[in-house]
Amino acid sequence: MNAPGTESLARSAGPQGPASSPVETSDETLYEVRRKIYPRSVTGAFSSWRVWMVLLTQFIYYGTPWLQWNGRQAVLFDLGARKFYIFGLVLWPQDVIYLAVLLVISALALFLFTAIAGRLFCGYACPQTVYTEIFMWIERHVEGDRFARIRLDGDPWSLRKFRLKATKHSLWVLVALWTGFTFIGYFAPIRELGGQVLSFSLGPWQAFWMLFYAFATWGNAGFMREQVCKYMCPYARFQSVMVDRDTYVVTYDIGRGEPRGSRSRKVDHHQAGLGDCVNCSICVQVCPTGIDIREGLQYECIGCGACIDACNQVMDKMDYPRGLIRYTSENAMRKALSAAVARKRLVRPRTIIYSVIWLVLVAGFVASLALRTPLKVDIIRDRGALGREVDGRWIENVYRLQLINTTEAPMRISVRAESDELKNLTVEYDPDAKALAPTSNKLVPIRIRVPIDDAAQGTHKISVTVTSEGTGQGSAQIRQSTSFIVPRNL
Repeated sequence: MNAPGTESLARSAGPQGPASSPVETSDETLYEVRRKIYPRSVTGAFSSWRVWMVLLTQFIYYGTPWLQWNGRQAVLFDLGARKFYIFGLVLWPQDVIYLAVLLVISALALFLFTAIAGRLFCGYACPQTVYTEIFMWIERHVEGDRFARIRLDGDPWSLRKFRLKATKHSLWVLVALWTGFTFIGYFAPIRELGGQVLSFSLGPWQAFWMLFYAFATWGNAGFMREQVCKYMCPYARFQSVMVDRDTYVVTYDIGRGEPRGSRSRKVDHHQAGLGDCVNCSICVQVCPTGIDIREGLQYECIGCGACIDACNQVMDKMDYPRGLIRYTSENAMRKALSAAVARKRLVRPRTIIYSVIWLVLVAGFVASLALRTPLKVDIIRDRGALGREVDGRWIENVYRLQLINTTEAPMRISVRAESDELKNLTVEYDPDAKALAPTSNKLVPIRIRVPIDDAAQGTHKISVTVTSEGTGQGSAQIRQSTSFIVPRNL
């Protein structure tokens, strides 16, 4: 077995011929021309897991925009209003730090899963894999399994071939359009969006992004397929730095399988000098990326386990033990470690460090959201009037308060000012400004005054305290510092 992360160039020929063929000029290979891969259907434990993951991910993706919360869409990224609604949580542009932390948490989770079980995400939850599975399921039900599709593509055009191809692409387009519609439904209320689609009154940008996302889904899942995983996705290229010899990956047992060769079930293959591999190439035929796992771990392998299910079926027919191809680590394979010992070695410094950092970040993220202040305040001086005398009795400075109610409950606010340098500060503002509507922002002008007899010339530090008079998470108190200017020419 090759070391994890190495890029084997080997490919199996299989019944449909080589997986790819090079185009050459003189004696140099310029590029590799893609040869269409016809994955064979397979059943088994890993196939069942893939089906359940497709159902789960698409149930979440297609169903979430239709959920309601407090009379609105439960999950809505309203770019126009610059508000992100996630069930009871409302995020504003000022909360972009949460997005950054969430991305870091997701990246660390990917590192952890890769260190434990290789490209587990790619094989079961990656959108490219999921939609490719959906499109291949449609293809198999319309055109037939692997050999039927190979024959159909090789036949000249006829009414039957046109009918099958048109049916397949029509179903693909319907799935792609529904996927694009759902995608836009995360950024615009999906119920209103549905009415706009039915009445052909969809906005130009909404129509563009829906069709663009649908086209990308149709092209990536219907045509490009493994090319996205092999050439467009950067994850395949740097996975080698995240795995080691104790990482669980899809592995072919060379010691048990070689030398490979065909034989009858009645033949004692050990006496014939053969390994357990019957060289049927079914493991290659079921592979969605067209690789031969018997040549060692390759960066194109997405860890879906289809070859494991296929090989186990062959082993059952030959009455050989299962597991010629299996999920295990390189050390477990080379050192003949038991499954229990191999699993224990998954707990090692790399995975411990990833886990600790990930748990700390998740705990901090959750705690920050739970303790998040529901009221945001920003105080800005009126630069047009640094300080002025009013009625010969007061020195007045004007400010603007930018208030944001991040909750879905109304607030009433009060403002007061304090200073160690100035006494008898008073705050005046419009009484109607005390009401702060749910998930709203408001610019409130305020005037802070001090008696002229108590005002020493110069710049003084003051603190402005804004208190929300709400209930539950609507209660908060924010204090900010600013300066109060007393003109020197008084």
